[in-house]
Amino acid sequence: MWDKIVYIFIITIATYILKQLFSETPNYVKFQSKFLVFYIWSSVISMFLIPFFVFNPKNVLNSLYGTQIIKHITKLMEIKWVLRNGKVLMEDRGAVIVSNHQSSIDILGMFNIWHVAVKIAAVARKELFYIWPFGLSAYLAGVVFIDRNNSKDAYKTLKATSDAMIKNKTKLWLFPEGTRNKDFTKLLPFKKGAFNIAVAAQVPIIPIVISPYYFINSKKYIFNKGHAIIQCLEPVPTAGLTMDDVPKLKDEIQNIMECAYKELSKEVLSALPPNYPLAKQD
Repeated sequence: MWDKIVYIFIITIATYILKQLFSETPNYVKFQSKFLVFYIWSSVISMFLIPFFVFNPKNVLNSLYGTQIIKHITKLMEIKWVLRNGKVLMEDRGAVIVSNHQSSIDILGMFNIWHVAVKIAAVARKELFYIWPFGLSAYLAGVVFIDRNNSKDAYKTLKATSDAMIKNKTKLWLFPEGTRNKDFTKLLPFKKGAFNIAVAAQVPIIPIVISPYYFINSKKYIFNKGHAIIQCLEPVPTAGLTMDDVPKLKDEIQNIMECAYKELSKEVLSALPPNYPLAKQD
């Protein structure tokens, strides 16, 4: 009796999901499936790579190998990443990369340009470490996990990482907004952590701006195919600067990035048809 009920329930759910996936109209199932495919693919690849990473733990080159496999999910998600001025990432030196943060697919954008810089150590909130197998794989690949609720411990972790960054000529990637920003018109106020690290290590800051994800509208459950521009701005030197210069430096870089973001917004949004279902801000 119960086995028949369970069987009918499973068939009903499966039928509903398939119907939603193949529907021509946007819906919650189709929308979330795009993200789910990315998460599942990343987890499967991470599980496969962990046994290889344990032989050379916390080596940033592990990240390079992993990203070159995971990034191919981009084709299935129908997102095209366009890198501009990538030459600034090629220089073999330590640096701090700061970029805007809009969605979890920012990670996919990073993966698609990782091979240009080669040696990158990403900084992520510590909660991501507990999402296994991806979190464990990321840890073994050199990702730096910090507690955003404990600024002192976070700074100590980043300070230790910056010493290795200089020695190994690694680029440290941070999101100075601190959280995802869904506003197409401006960036959130920057936090000082990334700039403190750059000045303390006396390494340049490389601002990177990612254009708005116009093809995603979470309120209408739309995830169309589209493209995102990853614009690398010219490095900003910190040689000779002190901690007293950090507030001004932070504001200057935020202004530069905000101007670039607005220009990219105009470029990608002006090319869209008038009736394109853009996500509107409240």
